[in-house]
Amino acid sequence: MQSYTIGQAARLLGVSPDTARRWADAGKVATHRDDGGRRLIDGRDLAAFSIEVAQHGTGEEDASYTSARNAFPGIVTAVTLGDVAAQVEIQAGPHRLVSLLTREAVEELGLEVGMQATARVKSTSVHIDRT
Repeated sequence: MQSYTIGQAARLLGVSPDTARRWADAGKVATHRDDGGRRLIDGRDLAAFSIEVAQHGTGEEDASYTSARNAFPGIVTAVTLGDVAAQVEIQAGPHRLVSLLTREAVEELGLEVGMQATARVKSTSVHIDRT
């Protein structure tokens, strides 16, 4: 499972690294240390926390999240596979994006809950890029 540094988590949550560090210090999201002593957040924990933050806030004043050129970098929070089609959900800061695509595309990209991905929006289509 992919793990994220505090800085990477902050970028995916749309907050400053200091804010992400304060949340980790307060126990709002679990961390562990790598061999080099860096604090890391497990991808599944970060995915769950990103949903919680988007739905309930953090009790702090939340900054707005904007995208440049319709790109929403975030974390995969759900993957539902059918026989032919699939549904992928990404939490990008306070934004939840859902894309319907082929099962083959999801498998080729190797999309799993907890991994980093970017949703690109054009009109009513959402395309997923693996980061």
